[in-house]
Amino acid sequence: MDASILKKVALFEGLTQSQLHRVASIARPRGYEAGACLFREGDTGRDMFIILEGKVRISQQVPGMGEEALAILEKGQYFGEMSVIEDIPRSADAFAHTSCTLWVIEREQLDHLMFTDKDLAYVLLWTFVRTLSERLRETNAKMKTFLALSRF
Repeated sequence: MDASILKKVALFEGLTQSQLHRVASIARPRGYEAGACLFREGDTGRDMFIILEGKVRISQQVPGMGEEALAILEKGQYFGEMSVIEDIPRSADAFAHTSCTLWVIEREQLDHLMFTDKDLAYVLLWTFVRTLSERLRETNAKMKTFLALSRF
């Protein structure tokens, strides 16, 4: 895999060239047609994804309403990282919004890489924390709007 692509992904911006090559060595390309299901809420997660081309829709099924899109992710963004942080089921659905090419990084391989390179682990884990914090803030804002609208 081309490590220079990873440098453009926010998760990997703080890594050295050597560390980028190590991450690229464990990433595997996977293509999806538009509309394909990447995973469903409740599925066991064992990997994370980086978008090389195309768009991915992250959504949840809302009882009585149907699908609620939480985000449309584009080239250079990543998702599914919660499954490499902790061993819990997926928290949302992911669909190929357009045909797309993704890099897939398996949890076990990333765990091994972070165990053997503590500096890499430090950078990645702090970036994960910032990402999760940002997504929680966005979710809180959406909930606030939803609750305000539900009063009417």
